[in-house]
Amino acid sequence: MADVRRKDYEHTDRAELLDFLDAMPHGFLSFIRPDGSPGLVAVNYTRVGACLYFHGATEGEKMASFAADPRVTFMVADGFSLIPSTWRDPELACPATQFYKAVVVHGEARIVETREEKAAALQSLMEKLQPEGGHRPITATDPKYAKSLDTTAVIAIPLTDMTAKFKFGQNLPKRKRAAIAGQLTERATGRDTETAATMAAVCPFN
Repeated sequence: MADVRRKDYEHTDRAELLDFLDAMPHGFLSFIRPDGSPGLVAVNYTRVGACLYFHGATEGEKMASFAADPRVTFMVADGFSLIPSTWRDPELACPATQFYKAVVVHGEARIVETREEKAAALQSLMEKLQPEGGHRPITATDPKYAKSLDTTAVIAIPLTDMTAKFKFGQNLPKRKRAAIAGQLTERATGRDTETAATMAAVCPFN
């Protein structure tokens, strides 16, 4: 199990972490190339039960890497408001920061073999990326999808080792956190209002 150094930022509510993973459109997959060097790619993904899934070609760098060493790390992150240094100190640059949510999954990539599991994963991905529908549902028994299912690689990553950091000023005294939330509400640009509300939800001011 991976460890989060800053325990004040650690978030452990599994249901909330799964909701976060479901809401985000893509993540970053790191893997070990056959020559031992690190690889990193951005992929669209979906979650079905206790696994993340993504798809790709049956040959190439990722597949060769998984065959040599299936260990992977997958990260999903969402940046919220930027917090200027002047909100905490009139001179020093050090307090400047950004609030964010990030989930990291460690595990071993598993190449999905059956049409049934492939179809379920790909249909879930379509429902996530194209919620309006408009396509023929992907099923293991539909002959129109037989060739695609056989020639498309689908990879699963189990959600057994998952850590998260939600950074929303939990390290600050409640009075300072409340003041920053107030400044965000007053500035009200970009995601400021959402950030202020998330601060209160993650770590209430009273």
